[in-house]
Amino acid sequence: MIIGHRQRRRAVARVVFVVSVLSVAADHPRAADAPKQLIAHRGASGYAPEHTPAAYRLAMEQRADFVEPDLAVTKDNILICLHDDSLARTTDIAEVYPERAKALANDLTIAEIKRLDAGKWFRPDFAGQRIQTFQEAIDLVRTHPGTGLYPELKSPELYQSRGVDQVRLFVDLIKANGLEKPESLKTTPVIIQSFDETAIRRVARELPTIPRVLLVERRGDVSEARLREIRTFATGVAPEKSLVAAHPEMVAQAHAAGLTVTCWTFRADEKTGFPTVREEMSKFLYDYGIDALFTNNPDQFPRR
Repeated sequence: MIIGHRQRRRAVARVVFVVSVLSVAADHPRAADAPKQLIAHRGASGYAPEHTPAAYRLAMEQRADFVEPDLAVTKDNILICLHDDSLARTTDIAEVYPERAKALANDLTIAEIKRLDAGKWFRPDFAGQRIQTFQEAIDLVRTHPGTGLYPELKSPELYQSRGVDQVRLFVDLIKANGLEKPESLKTTPVIIQSFDETAIRRVARELPTIPRVLLVERRGDVSEARLREIRTFATGVAPEKSLVAAHPEMVAQAHAAGLTVTCWTFRADEKTGFPTVREEMSKFLYDYGIDALFTNNPDQFPRR
């Protein structure tokens, strides 16, 4: 009975957060009481191989509000969950296709990619894990109502140079699954992110019901003037955490502009000035006042 109550409360909290983000598009102020949100960075990637079903399942078990799929495109135009442009770091491509060890994901078909092991590089007991398609990730997350998707459009300019319209593939798949519909957003919230401003401006036009966040890592991108400009096409801004630490005033400035603030990336294996990653996250969430963060360690998120 208690577990059911907690699950319902967390599902409502996610809806409140997404509604507060969407209010920007309607020219309403950001909801001041929106709950803090946990985004599992590439899944629970501190404990399982990134972007595999194991990492996503563990993230949901560890109460992540959102799972983050980075999106790449195969040779046959299938969206897959992969951070790097290439397959070398997180698969055994050098063993399976030694002559193509440095190939990009876009050089292989989905059938070829499915032959690769995406788990044993992380730890032997994860051998057999495979790269997921974005559709498979959607289906998996939907088995856990209330958990959201926070996809990142990776390297749109790379695909454009190869004649691939990554944004069109993404928009079409979102619509094919009805993920842009208000009733779907209540059970499977979606927030789109990218460093690519052109891509974010485009999804603002083509998927206006879905919140969108511009990732930034330069000081100029958190100035008051730039935040007001970002506000014209995005509902949130996601600065690298050192920017917020150096310029904590930007959080209030972003909020005043009607933007949410999400920081990246918090990880237990990184040496910082904090005793633990939980304390580091607490500082950013409750002292600096950010709205959400990406972490490799969902179980360390300091909920209040």
